[in-house]
Amino acid sequence: MFFPILILGGWLLINLVDGPSLMEAQITSGAKNHILTNVNCWSADSRYILFDTRSDLAGGTFDGGSICRVLIATGDVETLFVSKNGSHCGVVTAHPVLDWYVFIHGPEFPEKDHFTYGPARRNGVLVDSHGASEVMDARDLVSPFTPGALRGGSHVHVWHPKGDWISFTYEDHYLAEKFKDAGLPNSRVVGISMPCQVTPLHKHPRNLEGSHFSVVVTPIVPNPRAGTDDLVRACEEGWIGTEGYVRLDGSRQKRALAFQGTILPSQGQPLVEVFVCDLPEDLSKPGFGPLQGSTDQLPFPPAGVKVRRVTHTEGRKYPGIQGPRHWLRSSPDGSKIAYLAKDDNGVVQIWLVSPNGGDPKQLSHNPTDISSAFTWTPQGGHIFHSLGGSVCFTSIVGGITQRLTQPDSNRPLRPEAFVVSPDGKKVAYTRTIAGKNQIFSLALQPNQ
Repeated sequence: MFFPILILGGWLLINLVDGPSLMEAQITSGAKNHILTNVNCWSADSRYILFDTRSDLAGGTFDGGSICRVLIATGDVETLFVSKNGSHCGVVTAHPVLDWYVFIHGPEFPEKDHFTYGPARRNGVLVDSHGASEVMDARDLVSPFTPGALRGGSHVHVWHPKGDWISFTYEDHYLAEKFKDAGLPNSRVVGISMPCQVTPLHKHPRNLEGSHFSVVVTPIVPNPRAGTDDLVRACEEGWIGTEGYVRLDGSRQKRALAFQGTILPSQGQPLVEVFVCDLPEDLSKPGFGPLQGSTDQLPFPPAGVKVRRVTHTEGRKYPGIQGPRHWLRSSPDGSKIAYLAKDDNGVVQIWLVSPNGGDPKQLSHNPTDISSAFTWTPQGGHIFHSLGGSVCFTSIVGGITQRLTQPDSNRPLRPEAFVVSPDGKKVAYTRTIAGKNQIFSLALQPNQ
């Protein structure tokens, strides 16, 4: 058996020609399903991998009953939270420093045909390693609404690298109910939660007190105009840089998000492009409308929020963001935003674009599609993902994709998560074995 060795970026990566890497380890083997979130599924100390127990392989059925973590060294599983009263939970991510985790929680005592789980009927919950939990985002379903409280559901909560603000996507329950007979689609937008206790002004059986003050930061136009940058939908966001990014004038934008924005081109189908949302340090001041929204409008972004389109791909053979579902991810220094799109041959590749705009750069040049979500290494030198049934990484310098495992039809890879640990020494993902997702880790050893 031959073991070729490739040294890249200070890491010794061992890839077997005729089988899986010797560094790959199966971490779980339990009868429950194991679902990883697409980012921050590692504890801050890189010792644990977090997961939920939704039954569907892709996590599309929100029926999970617990939030858990598994200790890499031993495979021991620890349950951090158990849902109750008919509710469910899932999509857990970790704080960058503390032993705190945040996840989606569905409604307790769900009411059939009225208040069951759905995109507009869920909220974030925080839990620590001892099982202490609290509701993150307050909810107020009664007009006049409470500033800092949401009127709907939040999803995929991710801490800023500083560990204070939390990003999420949001859909509005109040407007969905008000206009459901009109057949109007609900709009998905991006929001931010900041630590500050919020208590709704009114009593309502579905209202919630929350530990965080929440705002919407991406404006959705009720009647978007074709051929403009009016947003129809905003989602799949990611924080830019550990300390923001450097503007063209040399100053630093300290906090910003990249997100996928859907617009209506002058001709053809809706188009998904890369957008950037620059954030002020104070999100409590109203902008063009009330932070809490009104009876016929979504919550308005705070004063000082600036949203702009970064990519303009209408003229390409295959325009827009394409490929498997993925979230935009920035390099640690904030200089590059990675996304997936087709090249002129129709193959899904990794592309990079500056948060300042400019022409996107095609990074990978593979003969077959990038087939999963992805994350960067903490050093910013590589992006991990799957391709052709193998765990791979693509180098930022040179754009070469290196395969680290061989395809295995008996244990196929799931596309939802390839997440590098905070210490940069491992990548976590799942394989399907006997109808259940099991967690695997591939260790990368420093070149001594």
